[in-house]
Amino acid sequence: MIHLKNKEELELMYQSAQLVSKTLGMLAKEIKPGVKTIDLDKMAYDFIKDHGGEPAFLGYGGFPNSLCMSPNEQVVHGFPNNDILKEGDILSVDCGVFMNGFVGDHAYTFEIGEVAPEIKKLLKITKESLYKGIEQVLPGNRVGDIGHAIQTYCEKEGYGVVKELVGHGLGRVMHEDPQVPNYGRRGTGKVLKEGITLAIEPMINMGTDKVRFHKDGWTVTTRDNMPSAHFEHDVAIIDGKPTLLSTFQYIYDALGIESDEEKPFLYKK
Repeated sequence: MIHLKNKEELELMYQSAQLVSKTLGMLAKEIKPGVKTIDLDKMAYDFIKDHGGEPAFLGYGGFPNSLCMSPNEQVVHGFPNNDILKEGDILSVDCGVFMNGFVGDHAYTFEIGEVAPEIKKLLKITKESLYKGIEQVLPGNRVGDIGHAIQTYCEKEGYGVVKELVGHGLGRVMHEDPQVPNYGRRGTGKVLKEGITLAIEPMINMGTDKVRFHKDGWTVTTRDNMPSAHFEHDVAIIDGKPTLLSTFQYIYDALGIESDEEKPFLYKK
């Protein structure tokens, strides 16, 4: 069942998503060569708690940390650990917050120092595909329109679109209906309506779309061990338009990046 949100609920969801955004922005300054991901996880836990939230991932299904941190060939659900980040790595950081009765959940793939041009392109296309999907979040469209937009944009560049993992509805719990695949056919799937809230999250591989699920029950890697990128936003239909509840702006401010990519989708109070 899809739970449509009213304006008051959407404002609470916006606040939860913004705390995730601020957490990622705080981490952006700390993610660099020589850092351990377990230390970043502790920073995120403290930051979330200090700002009135609870880490939504901690204990979820038995997950032991506040962040999913997935370097290089890890697609999603990686454990923070004592490994050292190295120049040329990439790191997907997925963060969740529970606050005001609602969950915020989004992700960004960071470059560690200077990365290879072909990896930069993978990250660029994956993030652009996220916005191609967001453009389809309109009343009367269907879930398949989102996946189709993401899939076609990435596959024309020769990338593998992960099929076994999907985005999802979001609200009072982490995963609500509907599932939001990053592939699909136009005009198929659940109808999108005013007040729907979705976590859209392209997971795109440089090589094959095939993935490996590890015995720890969480870690997912690419089957060919080539890099994977992951970007995620929380999106709602508000006043008939796709509207971002989350933002990458705090990351961009920390890293000195200029971007107007979010301008068409800004949340208006």
